Amino acid sequence: MKKQIPNLITLLNLFFGCLAILVTFQSGTMASLDETGDMVIEIPEQIYYASMFIGLAALVDFFDGFVARLLKVNSELGKQLDSLADVVSFGVAPSFIVFQFLRLSLATDINALSHTTLMMVPAFIIALAGAYRLAKFNIDPDQTTYFKGVPIPMIGILTAAFPLVYWQSQTTIFSKLLLNPTFWYCYIIIVSYLMVMDRPMLALKSFSGKKKLILPLALVAVETIISAYFFKWMAIPFGFIGYCLVSLFYRKTITQ
Repeated sequence: MKKQIPNLITLLNLFFGCLAILVTFQSGTMASLDETGDMVIEIPEQIYYASMFIGLAALVDFFDGFVARLLKVNSELGKQLDSLADVVSFGVAPSFIVFQFLRLSLATDINALSHTTLMMVPAFIIALAGAYRLAKFNIDPDQTTYFKGVPIPMIGILTAAFPLVYWQSQTTIFSKLLLNPTFWYCYIIIVSYLMVMDRPMLALKSFSGKKKLILPLALVAVETIISAYFFKWMAIPFGFIGYCLVSLFYRKTITQ
């Protein structure tokens, strides 16, 4: 029974991912006019819950590996189960968030009536790239002290931050950016590439022999904290950018 405890925690990750998908389907989109007479699109309240469930899935995803190591019950079954849960919670669920934002951003276009569902389908490229990235990870023995490509949970957390950014942002530029379809098409391409690329990326669980990374990572942490003070949830995208920059500039140190 002891060896099944991490697997049960992993299934909880999958459960939260399923709930995140469920709430993105809920109706409730509203439109209103601001003081200048421009239309303001309010994203469905339930998408915020999707962000919460993806965050809970990420928390559980951390603990299942921790518990497996603590109980010394690591198994191939657990590894495969973890990947299956991750592709749902951090691949499929975030894809639906992007789908919703694309739907709402296209609805604000002057030619909204001519847009079809096919224009929102590219959102699912994120799920496809995530599944491919996880499959590569499972058969690659090198990815123990570092990653090749950005791990899918980071993309899931990054995507989950955007409904919260739109909801709480006091800066108009962020709100308008998140209702721009061009932003989302670019976002899909960039994050999908980041997951499937072969460049070494820092694995935050392993710092042995990598003292040179302490200072830049401390700067990223400070940047994230300052961003949280001024821009609230935008701290997550800023922190993600910092992580990518550290990984790219210190790639030789990472692989040592």
